[in-house]
Amino acid sequence: MPNPLVYYFGGGQADGGREDKALLGGKGANLAEMTRIGIPVPPGFTITTEVCNLFLRDGAYPRGLEDAVHAALRRLEADTGKTFGGDDPLLLSVRSGAVVSMPGMMDTILNLGLNDATAEALARQSGNPRFAYDSYRRFVQMYGDVVLGVDAKAFEARLAAKKRARGAALDTELDADDLRELVAEFKALVRERTGRPFPDEPETQLWGAIRAVFRSWNTQRAIDYRKVNGIPDNLGTAVNVMAMVYGNMGEDSGTGVAFTRDPSTGEKRLFGEFLVNAQGEDVVAGIRTPLSIEQMAERFPDAYADLLRTQELLERHYRDMQDLEFTVERGRLYLLQTRTGKRTAQAAVRIATEMVDEGLIHEDEAVLRVDPRQLDQLLHPRLDPTAKPTLLARGLPASPGAATGRVVLTPEAAVDWAGRGEAVVLVRSETSPDDFHGMVAAQAIVTCRGGMTSHAAVVARGMGKPCVVGAHDLACDEGAGVLEAGDGVVHEGDWITVDGTSGQVFLGQVPTVAPELSEHFRRLMAWADAARTLGVRANADTPADAAKAREFGAEGIGLCRTEHMFFEGDRITPMREMILASSAEARAAALARLLPMQREDFLGILRAMDGLPVTIRLLDPPLHEFLPRTDAEIAAFARATGIDEEAVRRAVERHREANPMLGHRGCRLGISHPEITEMQVRALFEAAVAAEAEGVRVRPEVMVPLVADVRELTRQKEVIRRVAEEVFRAAGRRIDYLVGTMIELPRAALTAGEIAAEADFFSFGTNDLTQTTLGLSRDDAGSFLPMYIETGIFPDDPFQVLDRPGVGRLIEVGTREGRAARPGLKVGICGEHGGEPRSVAFFHEVGLDYVSCSPFRVPVARLAAAHAALKARKIDEAAAQNEVRRRAGAAAEAPAAVSGD
Repeated sequence: MPNPLVYYFGGGQADGGREDKALLGGKGANLAEMTRIGIPVPPGFTITTEVCNLFLRDGAYPRGLEDAVHAALRRLEADTGKTFGGDDPLLLSVRSGAVVSMPGMMDTILNLGLNDATAEALARQSGNPRFAYDSYRRFVQMYGDVVLGVDAKAFEARLAAKKRARGAALDTELDADDLRELVAEFKALVRERTGRPFPDEPETQLWGAIRAVFRSWNTQRAIDYRKVNGIPDNLGTAVNVMAMVYGNMGEDSGTGVAFTRDPSTGEKRLFGEFLVNAQGEDVVAGIRTPLSIEQMAERFPDAYADLLRTQELLERHYRDMQDLEFTVERGRLYLLQTRTGKRTAQAAVRIATEMVDEGLIHEDEAVLRVDPRQLDQLLHPRLDPTAKPTLLARGLPASPGAATGRVVLTPEAAVDWAGRGEAVVLVRSETSPDDFHGMVAAQAIVTCRGGMTSHAAVVARGMGKPCVVGAHDLACDEGAGVLEAGDGVVHEGDWITVDGTSGQVFLGQVPTVAPELSEHFRRLMAWADAARTLGVRANADTPADAAKAREFGAEGIGLCRTEHMFFEGDRITPMREMILASSAEARAAALARLLPMQREDFLGILRAMDGLPVTIRLLDPPLHEFLPRTDAEIAAFARATGIDEEAVRRAVERHREANPMLGHRGCRLGISHPEITEMQVRALFEAAVAAEAEGVRVRPEVMVPLVADVRELTRQKEVIRRVAEEVFRAAGRRIDYLVGTMIELPRAALTAGEIAAEADFFSFGTNDLTQTTLGLSRDDAGSFLPMYIETGIFPDDPFQVLDRPGVGRLIEVGTREGRAARPGLKVGICGEHGGEPRSVAFFHEVGLDYVSCSPFRVPVARLAAAHAALKARKIDEAAAQNEVRRRAGAAAEAPAAVSGD
């Protein structure tokens, strides 16, 4: 039985495995699993996530931990033949490892166990003093930063000064004496900054490192990362303590990072980088620009051959693309980590479909492999190929996509400028985890140094942001607020454009074009469509939007907002004339001018959605939104219409409302001004009749907004039916149509049984239903809503992720009562929650017929609906299996039947 606090791995055996991920974290579970299957992994042990949570809760280690760690250390000494703090010194790496991968967000310490005595012993034992003091220098620098809180830049400044004094361009050009001097300088820096000497006792160092790794779970950068990626705060991190292997022992040693497939494109090829005579942080931090993994075959042919075999074995074992960290020590390969590799959306889709072709996974599993949120990356613009931009710099294409923004040189500036509504591009010499908040705020990231597996590259790919790294032509001068590029200078605030696909950075704003979807994408979405039961429609207000929605797989239009049509071109003038009309005749004249415009819009949309349902929402916003606001607009309208300017001003004032969101809008407009409803439905039915005459299959649905009482719907329905009959008689042609309502008020949801008697369908307007349920205004809540989320009052922004306990409960009640009163009632939603994966899962659970969202989110909703269906099926299958086992157990325990004559 393993110790419940510490799990050991080594010598081909391990206390745990990948099934223990919740306890050992992803890194620890995979180290144990690799040990089990014969992968060369340095021995070590994992302190569990439970210990972390207890430590963070109580501020102290649980009873028995020290004994368990000491026992694991003795076992590690026996397996390596080395002694912790002895003459043949055992050195350790101490690394974090959460259940969910959080690359670069928590802390690591390497070469732990070094002091003056063990450094000399390591120099004698290895025969390589430079290696020993390079390791010592690294340890003091890393421990001083991570554990003791000395600013890393202070160490870097002394290292840079030493290189300048020796005329060295690279760290590797410093000799053993230089490094020995640096160790002394670093220790003096620690004493100066902390008031205490650097700890020399190896066990003291170890417990300090363990404590620092646990505490790194709650650093701001880790909290920010979890918030952005939806990772719970209560998981904790494990601590992985391993025997060190050394990539910095000379020209026959090195370290690297590799992916079993290209994480940007998904191509099946080993992808990665390595450095000769280096340790792992050199690659990840981007301190030196690494060599491609193919060059490793020339430098270390035997180790490279082992790496190829290992990556093939691991990918087949885990049945997914793997992200590997490795070290070569004197020609021998060691694996330090494997984890499921982060990838772009393009790569995720390709890898999933090709693994089906390779027989590794099933189609349903392929669908579940692609996070619906990632699809946004596939649906955004790329640079216009006809553009002729001015090249600023070239680098490595770390994360695909294109974005334009103003240059900012610090993460704080990125957050500040983005908070003012500016699009920004964060440009850094290299990024570190402390830059994460600025990377979130930026549209794209550029670094002057670093490689394809540097911090910037990995984080940007995970967030789906364009990124270029290793742009050596650029130099950042934060103090001066400029970016030097060759002989030119770009100032903070200037526009640049980043093409993460090609690795190029351009001056100015470069136009973009819509993306093209691959055959891999089409195959995956076909599998998703076969799996889902929830329909997906689009919110589209123009024929162009409707065509784009159909291209993305929409099965109809769930919301066409007619008010948007009136803001186009010169239509706003007759709309304003209609609102400000002083007589029924004047209003009718204005409506007569609007009718053909509205009819033409509807005709274009019906053509685009040939054969699919189109839900037209009647006019919803309060009328004041259409009226002129500024003095200039009022004057221009008065001139265009010949109405006295002061009369216009008085009319505008009459329509002003204290709380227009709950004022004279929606069905209330149609009831007080039925001629508005008449014009709109006449335009719709005339368009439908004309489209059908052209051979278009039309399926119009009329949606009455903001109904609070069934009698409102009844009155509007009477107008709709009457006008429809007038149009059909005049045309000598009838078409089928539906009349339904938008449920966006709590009272409507609670009286859904009454409303359903008059409605052919319900569509929950979750945007307004969220506002009216929570008493929040989307326009005004921005001043405090972020604070509510940050402090945990709200788990998420309720306008982005559906509030299940409140709004969700109303949807559940409204759906159940509506269908009880009208069996077969069609129910959907048409807020932007329809394209948010967690919300879509809820709509599936409640049993809605469809969701409707913006065109570019249609693929996200399709995939999210498939995820919801497949996960529900897994739960049902597991429940059925449990029931079979329960019955079998009950039958086995039942007494045997007694037979008699």
